[in-house]
Amino acid sequence: MTDDTMNPDGTTTHFGFKTVDEREKAGLVHGVFTNVASKYDIMNDVMSVGIHRIWKDAMMDWLTPRDGQHLLDVAGGTGDIAFRFLERAPMAQCTVLDMTESMLLEGQKRAEAQRQSDKLDWIVGDAMVLPFEDNTFDRYTISFGIRNVTRIPDALSEAYRVLKPGGRLMVLEFSQLPNQGMQKLYDLYSFNVIPRMGQLIANDRDSYQYLVESIRKFPDQDTFANMIRDAGFSQVKYRNLSFGIAALHSGWKI
Repeated sequence: MTDDTMNPDGTTTHFGFKTVDEREKAGLVHGVFTNVASKYDIMNDVMSVGIHRIWKDAMMDWLTPRDGQHLLDVAGGTGDIAFRFLERAPMAQCTVLDMTESMLLEGQKRAEAQRQSDKLDWIVGDAMVLPFEDNTFDRYTISFGIRNVTRIPDALSEAYRVLKPGGRLMVLEFSQLPNQGMQKLYDLYSFNVIPRMGQLIANDRDSYQYLVESIRKFPDQDTFANMIRDAGFSQVKYRNLSFGIAALHSGWKI
């Protein structure tokens, strides 16, 4: 599978199924998530029939948070992953980074954020140029966000840089079903139902049309695993969730 975002020297990339100037993508993605921020959590529940919660719990099961660890959750949005991490490791610290301030502001309104405020930092920033020193974090997570990054290899390299030796990367992302018939059924649902839900619930069909298209443009499991290896990570593995609708990817900085 090919993907324009794998070529850092290219001048164009994809925004859903559209080809755009590489310099424009971040602004376009920022616009999408600014538009959907207030309805983002509700739409996640509706689109996945609540299954995204099971996927995120599976992520925590494999990640095994521990007290004393410092998590960087990139594209952390409204805090779902950070809150789950702190539930399992109450003496941990979480830094939530997102390029869209309105998503972070929605997260800070949540009850969990109020209860755990002394263990949470919320930072506006870019996954491709993280505002942190080398070897800072014990764990790096990104959940349903890496497919929106303009240059995915740059984000993975940054993840490697800011992790301490012995640190772990974990990515939760929509993926490709290995069965072609199942993939066609899933596409039928995605392209016909999700944008309509976006219009009904968030009054924004276009943003959810982009989100569906971005899923189909994302590399398959093996291709993405190789990208993680290319960034320097070892012991790279993945696990399919719900037959491959989503996948968890894990790698270690050794």
